[in-house]
Amino acid sequence: MLITTAPFVEGYRIKRYGPLVCAEAVMGTNLFKDYFAKVRDVVGGRSGSFQNALADARESILHEVQVQAKKADCNAIIAIDIDYGEVSGSNKTMLMVAVQGTAVYIEPA
Repeated sequence: MLITTAPFVEGYRIKRYGPLVCAEAVMGTNLFKDYFAKVRDVVGGRSGSFQNALADARESILHEVQVQAKKADCNAIIAIDIDYGEVSGSNKTMLMVAVQGTAVYIEPA
């Protein structure tokens, strides 16, 4: 299934608009990930564990919106937006990923 941030697909026409498709994932991080992320925050560098958690969440919710689009008999999702965030409190960190877009049925122009 084609997924794009653009509002259209060049060379194709939108035959039918489907519903707004959206999905969210909020994932907890464990004590060790939090600890090593704080260390990297001080000394610099990338946090592989956080990057992997975000990538897993993104892939999961992109799959969810594809399922929603297929149920609506659509073959593409346009104008997709992916947002990332962090929810913290009480010494706990949660990673949040949200995606939304418009399901459409496209065909070659």
